Amino acid sequence: MNLLLDGLALLGAGIGAGIAALGAGVGIGKIGGSAVESIARQPQESGKIQTAMLIAAAFIEGVALFGVVVCFLIYAAQ
Repeated sequence: MNLLLDGLALLGAGIGAGIAALGAGVGIGKIGGSAVESIARQPQESGKIQTAMLIAAAFIEGVALFGVVVCFLIYAAQ
């Protein structure tokens, strides 16, 4: 019985980490696409756009990393 619960906890942690990584990938992709489109429309503002894009991408990566760590901590607490 304990082996089954360990397996389910590991499965849940893996699925949660995968969803967090998938969400981060989609979010960063949308940010990158919007930034490229914005730079194409206003090339003189490319420095400001790139800075804002990198800051937003870093925040998304931080949240995704936090989600992955929480998933594995939940598994480790099992």
